Amino acid sequence: MIVQYAIMWHLVIETGSGVMMTLYVVVGLLPTFVSSIFGGVLADRYNKKLLINLSDGGIGLVSLLFAIFLFAGHDSIALLLVAAGLRALGQGVQQPTVGSLFPLIVPEEKLMKVNGLNSSLQPMIYIASPIISASLMGAVPLGVLFLVDVGTALAAISILQFLVKVPPTPGAKPAAERNSYFKDLVEGLRYIRSQRYLLLLIVLATLFALAISPAACLSPLQVTRNWGPELWRLTAIEIVWAGGMVIGGIFVSVWSFRNRTTSIGISSVVLGIMIGMLGVLNDFGPYLACMAVGGIVQIYSQAPSMTLLQEKVAPEFLGRVMSVFTMIGSLAMPVGIMFLGPLADVVDINHIVLGTGVMIVILGVLYLSSRTLRKAGTP
Repeated sequence: MIVQYAIMWHLVIETGSGVMMTLYVVVGLLPTFVSSIFGGVLADRYNKKLLINLSDGGIGLVSLLFAIFLFAGHDSIALLLVAAGLRALGQGVQQPTVGSLFPLIVPEEKLMKVNGLNSSLQPMIYIASPIISASLMGAVPLGVLFLVDVGTALAAISILQFLVKVPPTPGAKPAAERNSYFKDLVEGLRYIRSQRYLLLLIVLATLFALAISPAACLSPLQVTRNWGPELWRLTAIEIVWAGGMVIGGIFVSVWSFRNRTTSIGISSVVLGIMIGMLGVLNDFGPYLACMAVGGIVQIYSQAPSMTLLQEKVAPEFLGRVMSVFTMIGSLAMPVGIMFLGPLADVVDINHIVLGTGVMIVILGVLYLSSRTLRKAGTP
């Protein structure tokens, strides 16, 4: 994340171009979508520890090569975009593999607690990374930040390789009995189609990602238009949302609804109300309070969703199922912003945020009213 912020800010400083930032978003997300198609099958076929270490090592190697280029004086915008794209390719393999690894090393009754703690670590990273990145960018050449990525990759690989014992995936086929890659992919899609609760989860998760995109990406624009462009306001909304997610992750690790779907549904309703309030509040203080509560309850949707999949999906298909949700996350939000971003220039942004809040409430009600999902949500 330190390197991702460094690349983004370097592009902003050097070009000041909105087109270039759009290119950065595309090359930072589209490769993850593409590699996720292959990542799920790989996760179900091969040693998960090896795959995670290879993807981490590949990202670290890319960073090392680009550090060398930068130290040699080849500081071009095109090279930085290529670096962002190559790093994103590794994420498409790593993310579904990590998601499918947890059930192999975590007892089932502890999955929710571990997913909750993991969910609280992510926003901590989002708070710390820009601070560290900004500090380093002001003190050292850009190439040094790429070397930081090399160091953290080596640390991660060493920890997983030598300190974590990963058992074989139950139900995985031996090498002699494996289908072709394409047949494995089709087999995974057939499995998803045969599980009605999975189809419902995929549809609702896609709509949720589209609906939450304004709150996630347009809030700085909304704050600037409603209260002014002061930097402390823009910083505050990022900190309170991420801080709420940290608190939410800790809460989930201590207590959650027993039924995973109940947790997802109720948290979606509350989150929708909080986001809807962002579109009607006139004072900045209550706006921040709603963002903090939204960050907390979002984890009560995110962690149970991951746990439900880890508990219910057959282990030999979990990588392919996780890859579908990785693709949703990498594509749905950018698509939502591509539509809603320009719309915010012709429609009051407060109305857009209010409308998407109502949509999230409706999605929460759909979760709660589905017998299929409630049945699947029972541990």
